[in-house]
Amino acid sequence: MTLTTILPIALFGLFTVGLWFVMDLLSKNKSKADERLEALRKPKTPGGVAEGEKGAVSGMLEKAAPKLSSALKPQSELEQNALKVRLANAGFNSPGASQLFLSVKMIGLITGLLLGGGVAALKFGLDRNGLVALVVGGGIGFYLPELALRVLISRRVEEIFLSLPDVLDLLVVCVEAGLGLDAGMRRVAEELGDTHKAVCEELNLCNMQLQMGRPRRDVLHDLGVRSGVDDMRALAAILIQADRFGSSIGQALRVQSDSMRVKRSQLAEERAQKTAVQMIFPLVLFIFPGIFVVLVGPAAIMLMDGLINN
Repeated sequence: MTLTTILPIALFGLFTVGLWFVMDLLSKNKSKADERLEALRKPKTPGGVAEGEKGAVSGMLEKAAPKLSSALKPQSELEQNALKVRLANAGFNSPGASQLFLSVKMIGLITGLLLGGGVAALKFGLDRNGLVALVVGGGIGFYLPELALRVLISRRVEEIFLSLPDVLDLLVVCVEAGLGLDAGMRRVAEELGDTHKAVCEELNLCNMQLQMGRPRRDVLHDLGVRSGVDDMRALAAILIQADRFGSSIGQALRVQSDSMRVKRSQLAEERAQKTAVQMIFPLVLFIFPGIFVVLVGPAAIMLMDGLINN
């Protein structure tokens, strides 16, 4: 048998063994205690379906997450906290978010290696180009979730930054109308839940933590860290100081709201000034050639006809 015949069989065997290993991890039976705890944690509805039951793919990924993420799990507590903060900045606040993210990276790595190995086997074989295709496929599969996480973080941070002035204005109105800070945040989350979803989700989480008995200082500090926005951290620090020293919360919120509104308008002016420079490239590449053809084309045709006739 030649190498061309053996290599696809070996790849198929490797894929089969990996699939069998994953299915074996997922098919382990739970103990009776685990099943009872699962039933208590997710009570069933009258229809017999567990409340909050996930789909088949989500359930399999959640079960396999501890095994898949063990190889990529950060060793130090500082790295683990940094990963949790990044996931919280993207809006993933569940306790198992880090395990699921690392599992997705591992699945992407395995998928990229399989696809890169298939391309290498079909086109290049066992040479340098095949090894490059294998490494490139694995690298793309491994870093694609990281790129998606960065995009989600940037979008959410911008959404929170642009929404904060409106949220603070309504919060100022609520506080000056006689509501406390907790009741004001609850009211703002109810009123602006449809238009400013990201900020209202953070406020709802803060209200839930306050109802569970966490100190307000810790809740506000976590709010600033989770959001990933510098202005939200500054707002959390101002509220903590106002709560500690007994100063007016409404006045502090009003000053912060005015400052953030000025910053948002400055950002809009900055983007407007950049538009003139950014328009140069489409003008040169797409509009100027058409104008050049329209203006110079007839003169060029007349000049060619004159040269031919002479």
